[in-house]
Amino acid sequence: MEVENWTRWPSREATAVEDRSRPGQVLSFAGRLALLLSVTLGTVTSDSFTGWHAVVSSVGLVATGMLFQLFFRLSRARRLGWSLAVAAQLLVVAALAHQAGATALLSQVIWCALAVLGLTRLPLAAAVPVCLGALISYSVSSHDGYLALVATVVGLLFLGWLLRLDAEAKATSKRLVQQEHAARAAEAETAALDERARIAREIHDVLAHSLSAQLVHLEAARLMLDGGADREQIRERVVAARRMAQEGLTETKQALSALRGEFTTVGEFLVELAEREQAELAVTGTPRPLGAETGLAVRRTAQEALTNIRKHAPKARRTVRLSYLAQEVELEIRNGESPGAGSEVSAELAESGSGYGLLGMRERAELLGGTLSAGPADGGWSVRLRLPA
Repeated sequence: MEVENWTRWPSREATAVEDRSRPGQVLSFAGRLALLLSVTLGTVTSDSFTGWHAVVSSVGLVATGMLFQLFFRLSRARRLGWSLAVAAQLLVVAALAHQAGATALLSQVIWCALAVLGLTRLPLAAAVPVCLGALISYSVSSHDGYLALVATVVGLLFLGWLLRLDAEAKATSKRLVQQEHAARAAEAETAALDERARIAREIHDVLAHSLSAQLVHLEAARLMLDGGADREQIRERVVAARRMAQEGLTETKQALSALRGEFTTVGEFLVELAEREQAELAVTGTPRPLGAETGLAVRRTAQEALTNIRKHAPKARRTVRLSYLAQEVELEIRNGESPGAGSEVSAELAESGSGYGLLGMRERAELLGGTLSAGPADGGWSVRLRLPA
């Protein structure tokens, strides 16, 4: 056994009265009261409880009660020196009570109780001498047979040791429960912070994309005003900026609803998006509900990819394919070859965007344990997203 095990005090939780359950406190009080009444009645009703023997017995009872109460408090406060001093005084009181002859029951109770309490409330290095001193004193003064004496001594040793282990087990269990509660609180706080970060990231993506496009159109309208452009052209720019503001507001509401789990299915969203963007949609596999983060990633990737096609190749053929695989979901957006189509796109619109683009889509996919690839395909461009689902 390590040295620390011999010098370590029992945990405070094991000896703290206030940490006990209400039934435990009641049982402990009832047991002490019953023991006190038994010793008192046994002493008072003794034939030798007369004259100066009665005085000695009364003093011994009062002194024993006060010393045990002091022992409880000192051991709870971990005052080793004073605890040992009180234990020594209890041994002296027990020896004097035994010599007086009128309080033999009191002396036996002191020795037995001190043996058990020493093991349950003191470090083992101090508990063993106290326990041995009490048991040796009890054995020397006992008139019981050999077997009864051995059974009593062994029983007291086992009782004290088991009570010590039980108290330590309860204290350990309490600490584990407290640690579990602390861990759950930390997990809840982490989840709340992750949720805030997710909401912030989603709103940032939506608003940055929308506001940057609006700024492009408004800046173009300002330049047209300075250059004396036609009123109808300026009006078109302002209307386009207004439309993008409305779309940004709608997408923000959709993002918040999605984070709350209130969105429509990804399939329904892609149907609406494909219709609005004039794209062909194909769904393969058995559709199933997707998690909030996965569904948002699919939505954002589809929106960003189709926006890029609209900006850079407005006349190209667009296809959207959503595949439900065994353990994953795959989204592919592809545009066909459209020679010369890009010349019809205004330079301002082609340069607009949030800066989110492929980098943002790839980061979102990697955060969810998925992948995103983009590159030329069949004379056009392909974006492929694959996520666990």
